[in-house]
Amino acid sequence: MTATTSPSTRAVARTVRTVATALLAAALLLVPLGVLVTTGNVVRHQHWSYRALLGASVLAGAALLAAVVLELRHPRAPAAPRHRAWRATGAALLAVVLVGLAASCAYLRPFGATPRALEALASDDAVTVHETSRWYTFEPAGAPPTVGLVYSPGARVDVRATAAVLRPLAEAGYLVVSLKEPLGIALTAPGQSQQAIDAYPGVERWATGGHSLGGVTGADFAGAHPDEVSGVLLHASYPLDDLSRTDLTVTSVSGSRDGLSTPAKIDASRAKLPPSATFVEVQGAVHVDFADYGPQPGDGTPTIDRADAQRQIVAASLDLLGSIAP
Repeated sequence: MTATTSPSTRAVARTVRTVATALLAAALLLVPLGVLVTTGNVVRHQHWSYRALLGASVLAGAALLAAVVLELRHPRAPAAPRHRAWRATGAALLAVVLVGLAASCAYLRPFGATPRALEALASDDAVTVHETSRWYTFEPAGAPPTVGLVYSPGARVDVRATAAVLRPLAEAGYLVVSLKEPLGIALTAPGQSQQAIDAYPGVERWATGGHSLGGVTGADFAGAHPDEVSGVLLHASYPLDDLSRTDLTVTSVSGSRDGLSTPAKIDASRAKLPPSATFVEVQGAVHVDFADYGPQPGDGTPTIDRADAQRQIVAASLDLLGSIAP
């Protein structure tokens, strides 16, 4: 005997399906809109992949909304019992993918740069700032630089937020490239530093590194390319791979009040770095002192002025770049 579904049960199921689809469509449309409204022009200055993700969410939401309207106007005939399970499974899998899409758009929302960082992006007689689709370059005036730094921002951090910390390095005569990471996550493109190095063949010595997760990627790139990279600059960061047997010149700058890259984590990283590595702990500094993008959940409470903390961060970074100069 084959089980049958009553018309009233089918009607209830259709209503539930339609409402759920409409809610999902609303999320796919509203999350990107919310990101754009609350971040201003931030998204426009990040890697194109996040804009593509937001666009995909909007298209998916519009398609679902159209499906809801079509269902209301022309209800589908009930599926045959032998096809019902396949249709339900396919709908469930699609829903999981689309929920993940909306959630990714929300989670990857970038931490926008503060006005202090944006001011540091202005070109002047000392530094020329270039923006491309792949990075920002801080290029010193005068003699062509022979030492360069490829810098990876922290996860979901507006690339422009690094400007106040990186600009002084260019003012001292070093080329600095701050990467626009795909989806704001450096680990999505571990070879991106190579593109920057190849773009500036006149630079003789390179350091790679960055802030937080960006530093992880920069350090691991250096370990895999010892013939091209001489130094590693870690800002509130530490490597995943063991670099202790390399000849890399390493400086690790951290904050004593950092709630994310905690002092304990930085201390544990010593075993993965060369014995000659330099460790600089900025007393009272926190995770967000290494860039200008406002508060970050999970971070500590600073006991030092941000400008003072960044002066110490810049000084330690300059020491690293000076130590690898030809």
